[in-house]
Amino acid sequence: MYKRLSAVMFPLCALLFAGAIFWGYQEHQEKNAVLIKAENQYQRAFHDLTNHMNSLQEQLGKTLAVNGASYRMQRKGLVNVWRLTSQAQNEVNQLPLALLPFNKAENFLSRISDFAYRTSVRDLTKEPLTEQEAQTIQSLYAKAADINKELGKVQDAVLSDHLRWMDVEVAMSSADQTADNSIIDGFKTVDKKVSSYPENDWGPSNVSADLQRAHGNASGPKISAEEARQKAAEFLGIKAMSGTREIKITENGTKTDHPTYTAVVSTASRSQKKGEAQTIQMDFTAKGGKLLWFMNPRIVKTRSFNVGAAKEKAIQFLKDKGYTAMTPVTYDEYDHVSVFTFVAEKDGVLIYPDKVTVRIALDNGEAVGLQAADHVYREAGIAVGKPAIEEAKARSVLHPKFEMKAHRLAVIENDEKKDVLCHEYTGKINGSQYRIYVNANTGIEEKIEQIPDSAKAIL
Repeated sequence: MYKRLSAVMFPLCALLFAGAIFWGYQEHQEKNAVLIKAENQYQRAFHDLTNHMNSLQEQLGKTLAVNGASYRMQRKGLVNVWRLTSQAQNEVNQLPLALLPFNKAENFLSRISDFAYRTSVRDLTKEPLTEQEAQTIQSLYAKAADINKELGKVQDAVLSDHLRWMDVEVAMSSADQTADNSIIDGFKTVDKKVSSYPENDWGPSNVSADLQRAHGNASGPKISAEEARQKAAEFLGIKAMSGTREIKITENGTKTDHPTYTAVVSTASRSQKKGEAQTIQMDFTAKGGKLLWFMNPRIVKTRSFNVGAAKEKAIQFLKDKGYTAMTPVTYDEYDHVSVFTFVAEKDGVLIYPDKVTVRIALDNGEAVGLQAADHVYREAGIAVGKPAIEEAKARSVLHPKFEMKAHRLAVIENDEKKDVLCHEYTGKINGSQYRIYVNANTGIEEKIEQIPDSAKAIL
């Protein structure tokens, strides 16, 4: 009987064993194919990065080489700098550098891209490059040469020693942080070198958002943590400390230009079962105690309000919280929550940089979110002024087939980060609705925005 059983089982086991070997071989081949494909993609991204960085340095040099009155060539050079920097950023994002301290270099590329774009889009015949901007380009040229020198060393090591990027991934994910790798060491050197550079003067058209905010409306006497607690309680209409409610205050950025307080409120929700809790968060400026944002992250499972009713709830919420003269301009919806963006209105002129965003839960119409940082930081200092170009003349620059439905004046932030007064035209062309902004002082089109279908409900 055992002989008969062995005669059956042995071939069967041999077949299973052979099948396991074949399956393992197939898995190994497929894994190798995936690794080879990933390695090829990493190698392509890296060598493209070095090529684009070399081209970037070349374009900066060409921009410096042309005559100061050759505005067309300057603009062409800056556009190419912007294009090459954007490509370099994309290639950096394709490399396995997430665990490397490469943020300084990435931020440097981002600032170059921003500088080149905002400088090239303006009319250089009317606003030529300033002496400071020319010096900035000269500085960027020298720094690009420095960075390319270090990247060249990494590229030489990769080619001569046949280094693999897959080894970089393994080394970075390894618990042994002292693992030696020429690629890792090279990129660390690049980032360290960039961090040692003095800060550039990026010119008047490239003032950072943080610097703009420093001159914004975050002013007033510094409030205490207890005052922040009281403000949070007042906003929510609760007592600062009551039963199941507790408000915890954390101070942030004490040594920065924009210190804030974060209030975390733990409270039982009327929409939840007894004993369940939710956490509401909000931030206040330490100077003046102004609310930057608030978020109630509760899950909204049903829908009982339509867009019109939700808009009325949002308008009433803003009025109750002291945000007056605000007009809804955009609308979106997800997970049974309506999101409205309101902008300030002054003397019939919409002030787009001064805006707030309100989130309304569609189950009970409750406001579950408010983003007001742009209102806090941009409310002061935005001048409306008077249009130098009449509406009829501004309208003449529109496409002949543009079907205008509405006109109003609006202040927008243009591509150079400047607040400009515009004639805003809402209309339709090619089956889609648009807002077209014509500069009320120069008569040129500053911006064109397509109106999404979701926003039509509030227009």
